[in-house]
Amino acid sequence: MTNEKIKELLLQLEESPIDFTVTQTGKESKRVNGFYKPDTHEIFLHNLNFKSENMLIYTAIHEFTHHLMTIKKQETDPSYGSACKVHTQEFWAKFGDLLGIAESKGFYSIGWENNAELKELTEDIKTNFLAKNGELMLEFGKKLSKAYELCQAAEIRYEDYIDRVLCLPRNTEKDIRKVSAVEVNPAIGFDNMKVVASVKKKDDRAAVEQEFLNGGKSPSSVREMMKAQSTKARGEDPKSKLEKEKNRLEKTIAQLTQRLELVEESLANL
Repeated sequence: MTNEKIKELLLQLEESPIDFTVTQTGKESKRVNGFYKPDTHEIFLHNLNFKSENMLIYTAIHEFTHHLMTIKKQETDPSYGSACKVHTQEFWAKFGDLLGIAESKGFYSIGWENNAELKELTEDIKTNFLAKNGELMLEFGKKLSKAYELCQAAEIRYEDYIDRVLCLPRNTEKDIRKVSAVEVNPAIGFDNMKVVASVKKKDDRAAVEQEFLNGGKSPSSVREMMKAQSTKARGEDPKSKLEKEKNRLEKTIAQLTQRLELVEESLANL
């Protein structure tokens, strides 16, 4: 597949407001499969890393996602792509969406269903590990709630019991009990159950749970969907969001400046 053909394929997934180039390096790399240069909008693919065009396209879409995210984010944050984290939840959600479009157009296929052994193993993992672990954690939450009641009745500090008897991190304990307090389908796995349990309204929880059950979307995509719906429900426009972030940054800078002055004063007195 030529560089021009790869670029043409990527542009069928989403138009790019800024032009970019695709270059197959003709090299093999043990460190990365490809990379993106935000300053020059160049995508580089170490094509000798790949045994098939399908694997090449996967990495090309990954780097194209960096390109699209860089253009979007640099409108408000010029440091994006060079001085900040780029593999964010928003990035993975966008990447997942583009992969879905590529699959629908026949450009890419994960293909796990075509491997009989992998298909059988996948069903085993989903049924005997993800679902069973979810069921186990539901029961675990009920046991912890019972332990809480017994601690209260015996005038024992439940927090101390969690910390030093069960040696269970408090955030973990909180997540387990929260999940067990609502109706969540264990088939989606415990990590996704935590996401569903974080939704306050029952109907909204059911909708989020269904997104996981339907498949085809990554956890990051589902979380970003929830985030967008929450922002819309609050009526929060982009300008207000940026103004809030500006206020938070100004407070942080003021606190760090004050701390720096104290450190410099302490150093001067040594």
